[in-house]
Amino acid sequence: MQNMKRPETMERITTPALAKAFIEEQVAAIKAQVGDKKVLLALSGGVDSSVVAALLIKAIGKNLVCVHVNHGLLRKGEPEQVIQVFRHEMDANLVYVDAVDRFLDKLAGVADPEQKRKIIGAEFIRVFEEEARKQEGIAFLAQGTIYPDILESKGVKAHHNVGGLPDDLQFDLVEPVKFLYKDEVRVVGTALGLPANMVYRQPFPGPGLGVRCVGAITRDRLEALREADAIVREEIGKLPTVPWQYFCAIPDFQSTGIKYVNGQGERYMGWAVIIRAVNTVDAVTATVPEIPFSVLCTIRDRIVSTVPGVNRVLWDISEKPVATIEWE
Repeated sequence: MQNMKRPETMERITTPALAKAFIEEQVAAIKAQVGDKKVLLALSGGVDSSVVAALLIKAIGKNLVCVHVNHGLLRKGEPEQVIQVFRHEMDANLVYVDAVDRFLDKLAGVADPEQKRKIIGAEFIRVFEEEARKQEGIAFLAQGTIYPDILESKGVKAHHNVGGLPDDLQFDLVEPVKFLYKDEVRVVGTALGLPANMVYRQPFPGPGLGVRCVGAITRDRLEALREADAIVREEIGKLPTVPWQYFCAIPDFQSTGIKYVNGQGERYMGWAVIIRAVNTVDAVTATVPEIPFSVLCTIRDRIVSTVPGVNRVLWDISEKPVATIEWE
């Protein structure tokens, strides 16, 4: 990457008018860089890759090839939203790859968090490479690099996992938001017409639910996590002031519960859902905000009555340090 320092004269993008000017500038720059050639983008559905996709669609239309890989570790409704927004609403050239079985088979029986991360990252690169080789005329690779990525990783946006593509593919990079901070990317995304729940999507780890389904991932526990997480995000999202991040995890152990069948109580073993909510400025330290007990009870009641296999709901009040934000 060249010119990796944000121009000192660059104004912070804080208003729709500034976002519109930025969009016009980048559309012209993309057209000048790309010409009539094709661009490949790994579209996760996160704010960075989504904004880059919307910018490129505006600039080059169908010459952008978006590849959305569903590895089975996304949150509820996210693959469907990517298809709806980009294929149906923005008429994007979108390739959807259902790789759920492929990823979950690789992860079966793997409990170590770092091992899980390596498997997910390596498999993503393999899937993306396979799709890249199916395409003809690709000359550029678009990435959702933003300025903090440059400052923190010397220009390597490792968590997008596309930096590991083989050298023989010979793609030049297109990085239209590389000088923006996250808040600026959100302003631009709004100006491009992306839905608010995509633009303001919470931080989500690269391995997705893979590091919130603690320990060795099983399909039933992963589905329970996906359903419980949707309930947690929906209910906490109704608060007047929402925490910086809120989600849940399900550890790989069970406890005794009671369920009633034909009026008779029966003991059974079930999982615990652990609610996690934090406030932070830089993610280096984090505090735990108060959540009204009535909200916690609503979450509890919805989860234990609708999510199979769950019989307890717990609230993690640990701050960082000593705890980390994520469980793995």
